[in-house]
Amino acid sequence: MKKKMVAVLLAVGLVISLAACGGASETGNTAETKTENEETAGDEPEEEAENTEESTLVYGSGDYTRINPAMDEHCEINVLLFNGLTAHDADDQVVPGLAESWDYDEDTYTYTFHIRDGIKWHDGEPFTADDVKFTIEAIMDPDNGSENAPNYEDVQEITVTDDRTIAFKLAEPNVAFLEYMTMAILPKHLLDGEDMQESDFFRHPIGTGPYKLESWDVGQSIVMVKNEDYYLGSPKIDKVIFKIVEDDNTQAVQLQSGEIDMALLDPKNAQSFKDAEDYTCYDMTTSDYRGIMFNFGNDYWTENKDIIPAVCYGIDRQAIIDAVLLGQGMPAYGPLQRNIYNDENVEHYDYNPEKAREILENAGCTMGDDGFYERNGEEIGFVISVMSGEQDRIDIAQAAAQQLQEIGINCTVDIPAQMDWGGQMACLIGWGSPFDADDHTYKVFGTDKGANYSGYSNEKVDEYLTLARQYEDQETRAKYYDLFQEELAKDPAYAFICYIDANYVADSDIKGISEQTVLGHHGVGIFWNIQDWEITE
Repeated sequence: MKKKMVAVLLAVGLVISLAACGGASETGNTAETKTENEETAGDEPEEEAENTEESTLVYGSGDYTRINPAMDEHCEINVLLFNGLTAHDADDQVVPGLAESWDYDEDTYTYTFHIRDGIKWHDGEPFTADDVKFTIEAIMDPDNGSENAPNYEDVQEITVTDDRTIAFKLAEPNVAFLEYMTMAILPKHLLDGEDMQESDFFRHPIGTGPYKLESWDVGQSIVMVKNEDYYLGSPKIDKVIFKIVEDDNTQAVQLQSGEIDMALLDPKNAQSFKDAEDYTCYDMTTSDYRGIMFNFGNDYWTENKDIIPAVCYGIDRQAIIDAVLLGQGMPAYGPLQRNIYNDENVEHYDYNPEKAREILENAGCTMGDDGFYERNGEEIGFVISVMSGEQDRIDIAQAAAQQLQEIGINCTVDIPAQMDWGGQMACLIGWGSPFDADDHTYKVFGTDKGANYSGYSNEKVDEYLTLARQYEDQETRAKYYDLFQEELAKDPAYAFICYIDANYVADSDIKGISEQTVLGHHGVGIFWNIQDWEITE
């Protein structure tokens, strides 16, 4: 890219070193890096050689231990390698994907999908309806432990009519079903009989997406080359490298030096690029919220669940947004604030330290000599665990902990090397979806659902979420989502804190990024149209 040739040199050096180390994918799809450009370089004029130079985008990415879209969620790389039967457009609406069309039988609750002709896996094998059946059944299999399983729990029967036709009969209506068919489809011919959690395939993935894996140097980089046979057309950028740079501060340094071309930064680091001539800052709206998730499997909350409203009132959300996010975000009070079904009338738990203290004292807590409340001889306080690497999460947790200490709750922050989901007291959690309201609600707050990591259980919440997914009529759905949000506010699973913007910074030569698209959890979604991006000079 112009003004930053160091990035190209580093990228080329990275690819050469990967090849020397034998880091190429075992899929047999490794693209040749020594192409016609090198073979004819001595015979062609220098200007012509430059015109055929390979375009490369280096993205600063978090680390991956596997790429397994069936079992895991919110991984940015999935959309580069895989496709679903349906897809999303710039407005986050469901559009045809690998399926060119579908029908719905209202009497039998049956969706029939018609797959495009000529779709091939990256290894050249044909894509068929059997791959779809295999993938969804693998997700539904409880032995596989997929957090996506609740999305398909109402699938009663899957029927393959031929290679290009597949039908899903549901036990009851689920208006979010087309949304969930954006799920990445996996190749049956490579995974049949494999362990869906441990298979080596997930370190050498083969999909149908716009890019295919060339090499993976664990902890260093994931190199992908364009899929010439992609059903939406060959991507304009030849190669995309996910360079593993887990720390936000380091990503900013490497973006400045030209080692990477694009990254999702925390607001403070993104701010330093605002006036930089060679960079473009994309401050994008997201449905991504942050909050304190209480682990109801921990005995502490069995004894102290009644103080959770005090925690909620004790957090000054706007102060955190101003100090940590530099004003880029909004206070959070529920999981649907970016959704058409949001209920603005529920309890917001606006900052009210006096009310927080009143709740504590009404619960039998008395102030101790050290400035923290006590009950039954035990100090009121808990630890918020935070994943390392995401500086904004750490800062949000520390700010919230300090505010809670000021009202008499001894709250501290721990940044463990490995998250103990079962043993921790609380976690600075993030969720949120820009898609159907069922997404990131039913499976997050429903009792014993795949993404309910807090162990939260409320019979009314279960009832309202189940009913809300059954009605296409917006007025009826709104009624049940209102009831869900009211009940969640009465019996909080989280202390919601804020919705955050996604601060992407990219080399200004990268064109085609859809700035108005509302992104999801972890800012995922910016690559939805990667095949249309290009690098200009």
